[in-house]
Amino acid sequence: MIEVRIHGRGGQGAVIASKVLADAAFREGRYVQSFPSFGVERRGAPVAAFTRIDDRPVRIRCQIYHPDHVMVLDPSLMQVVDVTAGLKEGGWILINSEQPPESFGLSSRFRVATVDANRIAIKYHLGPRTAPIVNTAILGAFARITGIVSLEAVTEAVREAVPVKPEDNVAATKEAYESVVVNREHNYEQ
Repeated sequence: MIEVRIHGRGGQGAVIASKVLADAAFREGRYVQSFPSFGVERRGAPVAAFTRIDDRPVRIRCQIYHPDHVMVLDPSLMQVVDVTAGLKEGGWILINSEQPPESFGLSSRFRVATVDANRIAIKYHLGPRTAPIVNTAILGAFARITGIVSLEAVTEAVREAVPVKPEDNVAATKEAYESVVVNREHNYEQ
């Protein structure tokens, strides 16, 4: 079973990202589960969302405490949330940032990648400039670095799940897929 935890702030699309990732894996014949965890339900508050992917039915019904991979939609969360908590050794940490992966000083036990999802979302007018919606972009980068789901499955899921500007969201997904940066010691292969 592959377990993914997504950290974001309310309004960035973490919950939708979790659902779209599950939908993409389902389209490829896998069993999935997707669910959110909220603290204070308000725009800008920390939010976590979870996705499980397996080749067998997913019967477990609890929060993900030991994820295989983590996505961080807002790098400022790294100062208030331990995004590496429980992360399995060798797992990917994908951070929405214009900074290179090495600038985060994360343990070499993890693989780190960054993608400037804010820039991409702003380019395609996904949300306001001051609060871009980065979920579809981050999923493109995630597909590239992990290989868990194909870009095609993600773009199909995005096209169906996103009611506003579906083609711009697909373009953002594809651009992030092509522009993700990994730390020097690692490549895109699992």
